[in-house]
Amino acid sequence: MTRHQRNATAGCVYTYHERKKDAATSGYGTNHARLGTDSVKGFDCCSLSLQPCKNPVITPDGWLYDKEAILEYILHKKQEIEKQMKEFERQSKQEKDEEVKTGENKQSQKLTAFMKNETSISSKPLNPFQDAPPAKKQRTDEPEKMPSTSNGSISNMQTGRAKELPSFWIPSHTPQAKASLVKKPDKTVYCPMSDKPLKMKHLLPVEFTLADKEDNGKNLAGKQVRYKCAVTHDILTNSIRCAVIKTSGKVVTMDCVEKLIRKDMKDPFTGESLKESDIIPIKGGTGFASSGADLKAKKARPVMMAS
Repeated sequence: MTRHQRNATAGCVYTYHERKKDAATSGYGTNHARLGTDSVKGFDCCSLSLQPCKNPVITPDGWLYDKEAILEYILHKKQEIEKQMKEFERQSKQEKDEEVKTGENKQSQKLTAFMKNETSISSKPLNPFQDAPPAKKQRTDEPEKMPSTSNGSISNMQTGRAKELPSFWIPSHTPQAKASLVKKPDKTVYCPMSDKPLKMKHLLPVEFTLADKEDNGKNLAGKQVRYKCAVTHDILTNSIRCAVIKTSGKVVTMDCVEKLIRKDMKDPFTGESLKESDIIPIKGGTGFASSGADLKAKKARPVMMAS
C-alpha cells in the first residue's frame, strides 16, 4: 500500500491516484492507457502500409489507402476466395459421389440377399445314403500362421500398405478425427478498416496540395509539413480535421467546409453542385476523441478474487 500525503496514514480517504498506483504495482486488474501521438498514423498515411500515400485513394467511408496497397489487398482476397470456392466444389462433388456409392452398395446388398434366399429355396436334396466327409481336426499345438506377402515378408510397408496406414502423430489422420467441412465462401471483399463491401470502382482518387513546392532534396516521408488546404492554404496536421471533395478530389479542412463550402454547396474548383455525401471526412490520423477511433489501449491482467 502507498503512503498517504504527508504520512497521514490515519486518513479514511483512499484517493483515486493511490488506487491506480497500487493497481499498477500489484499486477492485478486491467491497465488503461491513452495512445500517444507516436501510436497514431498520419492523416495522409495509408491505413495498410502506414506510410505516406504516393497515389492516395479514399473509400466512401473516409478511409485513406495507397492505391497500390489496396489493389494488392483486393487481389489477394479474390485469389483466396477462389481457392476456397474450388475446395468447396471439390468437397461437394465428393459428397455426391459418396451418396451415389452408398446407394449402389445398398442396392447390391439387397440383390445379394434376394439371390441367397432364392438359392436356398431351390437347393438340391441331400442324399441320405451318402456319408458326410469327416471334418479336419486342427492341432492346437501348431503356431498361428502370420499373413505374408508375395515375397515372403510380413512387413506392413510392403505391397503399398504404407499408404493405408494412418499417421497417428498427425491430428487430422487419427481415427477419431473427422473431415473438416468447408463452408461456401462469401465472394464479397470487405474493407479492412470498416468491414463494409469494397470494390475497385468505390475508390476515389485524392489530390493533396503540397505545402512547399520546392523539393529541397527531402523525401516526402521525412518532411514535417507536407500538405496544406487547397482553399485556405492552412497547414494540414493530425490535429486538424480534413475532408475530401468527391467531385474534384481536393483535400480541405473541415473549417473551410463549414464556413465556405456549405453556404452554397458548390465545388470551389469545378463549380459543380455538391451533395452531403460528396463531402467525405478523412478518418484516422487524429487525436480527437470524437473521431471514432479507439485511442485507448487496454491490457487485461489477473483479477484478484475477494475472499
